[in-house]
Amino acid sequence: MKKGRLTPGEFDIMKSHTLIGYHTLSSIKEQYGEMEFLNMGIEITHAHHERFDGRGYPRGLKKDEIPLSAQIVAVADVYDALTSRRIYKKAFSHEVSLNTMRLERGQHFDPQLFDLFLAVADRFDKIRQRFMGQGLHYTANPQ
Repeated sequence: MKKGRLTPGEFDIMKSHTLIGYHTLSSIKEQYGEMEFLNMGIEITHAHHERFDGRGYPRGLKKDEIPLSAQIVAVADVYDALTSRRIYKKAFSHEVSLNTMRLERGQHFDPQLFDLFLAVADRFDKIRQRFMGQGLHYTANPQ
């Protein structure tokens, strides 16, 4: 909900969501046993902020060390973050978002996976437009 840049300490707290989600889903797995869908959720939650070049978090995984499920969600997550309005920024257009993401091909994103995304990116835009305004709205006073 903060309007300005996060401090390094605040950013560290924000980054902990990958570990909180990982531990939460892992505890469910311990209680209820193996489930393919849950295992994928654990992979995604733990690794969706890893980067293809190894500069991500929480573990600094790179390339094929990052589960494919998490790599796919990372592309979708960045697209959503760029095209959505936040309290600290306006939504970017589809084209500006794609151009911004293109700069991260081979760094944040696996080049082959990103090229697949680009091949269907117009479908993402149509879905985004269809649901625009129906999602969560971030306000300073969420009551």
